[in-house]
Formats: sequence, C-alpha cells, structure tokens
Amino acid sequence: MLKYFIIAGEFSGDYHGGKLIKAIKAISKNSSFLGHGGDNMSSEGMEIIEHINKLSIMGFSEVLKHLPRIKKIFDKTIDLIKTSQPDRIILIDYPGFNLRIAKKIHHLGIPITYFILPQAWAWKERRVEGLKQYCTQLISIFPFERDWFLKKGVKVQFFGHPFLDIKPIETSKRKLFTKHGFDIKKPILLLFPGSRQQEINKHFPILIDTVTTVRSTIPELQILVGQSPHTVMPKIPEDFRIEKNSKNATIISTAALVASGTATLECALAKLPIVVYYKFSFLTWIAVKALVKVPFSSIVNLISNKEIVPELLQKDMTSKKLSEKIIPLLNKNSKDRINMLNNFSSLSKSLGKTGVYNKIAKSIITQKS
Repeated sequence: MLKYFIIAGEFSGDYHGGKLIKAIKAISKNSSFLGHGGDNMSSEGMEIIEHINKLSIMGFSEVLKHLPRIKKIFDKTIDLIKTSQPDRIILIDYPGFNLRIAKKIHHLGIPITYFILPQAWAWKERRVEGLKQYCTQLISIFPFERDWFLKKGVKVQFFGHPFLDIKPIETSKRKLFTKHGFDIKKPILLLFPGSRQQEINKHFPILIDTVTTVRSTIPELQILVGQSPHTVMPKIPEDFRIEKNSKNATIISTAALVASGTATLECALAKLPIVVYYKFSFLTWIAVKALVKVPFSSIVNLISNKEIVPELLQKDMTSKKLSEKIIPLLNKNSKDRINMLNNFSSLSKSLGKTGVYNKIAKSIITQKS
C-alpha cells in the first residue's frame, strides 16, 4: 500500500486533486491519502489536515495579513510529513507554499511530484532552479509551458490538459433550462466573478452595472451566475439565477464574462465565447505591472500566443467596456463570435487527448522511491 501526502491550497487545486486521487485509487486500490485540500479531495477519501478555506489567499497585501497563520501551518506540515513518512508527496500548484515545502523536505528522499507548475515563464523565473533541485517529477498542463522548461534544461512531462476530462453532471440542456426557469429561445449571459471571496466582492458590483447596460440593447437577456464552492454571493437581482456546477453553467449559456483564471480555459473548451476581466488591489497591481513578463492575462491567450479573447484589466474593467465587448458575442451570427469559436477549436486540439488524470496517476505511481 502506498501512502500519499498531497498539498493543494486553492479551489482549483482541490478540484484537480480530487480527480487525481480517484485515478490513483482506480489503479492502486489500497492507497491512503493525507494532506491539505478541500471537499473534492476529502470526498475521494483524503484525510484533510488544513482545509483550503484557510489557505486560499491571493495578492501581496492579502498574503502579508495572514503570514503568521500560514507560517504555523507550514511548520505543522513539515512535522506531519516527517512523522507520517509517506511513500509519495504530490504538490499541486500553490507555489509560494509548496516550493518552500519541497526545499525543506527533499533531503528525506521521498519522491516529490509537482503537478500544475508555478508559472515561472510569467514571473519569478528563479523558481526554475528550485523545481529542478527539489522535485523528482514535474508535470505541466500546458504544451507551451513544457517547451519553455525544456529550453531551460528542465525535464517536464505533459500528458494533456485535465479539463479535457471534465464531464457535465448527467442532465439534459432542457432540464437545466427548466431548473433555472430560462426561456430556451432567449440569450443567457454567464457571470463568473471568481473563485475567491475577495474577487467576488470586488467584481460583482461592476458586473451588475454591466448587465444593466447590456440589457439596454438586449432587454430579453437572461443572467446565470457561476458560484464557486465556499463562497457567498452578494445580494443579487431577483431574476439572476445561480449554478454551482461550472460545466453545466457553460453548456446552457450564450456567452460569458469571466474573471481571469482557470474558468477562462474551461469556457473555451466548452466553446463558450468570453470576455476576460480582473481587478487587483492597488499594491498587487503595481507588483504585477513591475514583475510579470507575459503579454496576456488569460491562459487562453497565452496558450494561443495571441489575443483570441478580449482582456479588460484594472481601470479598463468598466461596465461600458465590458458591455461593448460582450454584446457582439451574444449574437450567434456575429463575426466576432464565429472567429472566437474557430480559435477555440484550434486551442482544444493543442491540449492533447482525454484520459489525462489516468496517465498522470500511472506516472506518479511508477516513480522510483
């Protein structure tokens, strides 16, 4: 029986962690799992030490506020790894924490897999040396990222993007329309305000203003809000509907306004036209402008190496600009929409084939101790 210690510190990491645990169990039934994660990983049988509710923090000023608490969790994690003596350690994303963990425990000789790598190609390129020195196995979810690391002399594996394995809850589109009381003949605008509470609080007032502006042109517009786990939606208009399954939200919507993050790629793979936005805290924005070296914010544009979806960041995230960009995408015959969907088809082909979690699980299990 193999014992795994897994660390995911954010909701997306918990999602992928849950799927990966399920894939490992399908191959190695007697495996046990301990570590930090959320409800997805817990439902697959992992014993949760710290829930992601206590770990998911974004932004420089936000991290500073919680530093003493994170330091306590870090020290506790090191002690737990030493006492539990796992056969494998899997680090999922969450680089500020996980890279420090790898540095502290690599001398124990336990194989360390880093799944969903730090975006060293965007900023903090110095992290490359840490990954190379402290980790046994590096698994990327983007083909361009694998190529970037290989040019740096770092061996990285790419098995495809895990979103290719996502399936909607077994229900028909018609049932989803009925569930939300939507008219199948009228357009639906999906709002993804973010997966963290601080993102939702910052973005949602602007999104409500945007809906008002769009409805002056498309009065019959219906609104669906994608809600992430463990978040609280602010007071929303009575005719807005909430969907907690993101895949189901994408399959019935006409177009979407999406906070920059993994949801942008999920929408693209679902062939749902999008406008990407994001508003940082002032200090975080200053740091981003100074340190980030890539031309785009959304992973959709980064993978494509060109702007195939509009990005409205910081001062450009206004109801006027969001409305101007999303209105053409709600028209199924518009040139903007058709071009975007064609680009999404090319993007999907570049990300590999299905069965990604199973391939990753096999590669981790067969790592030599």
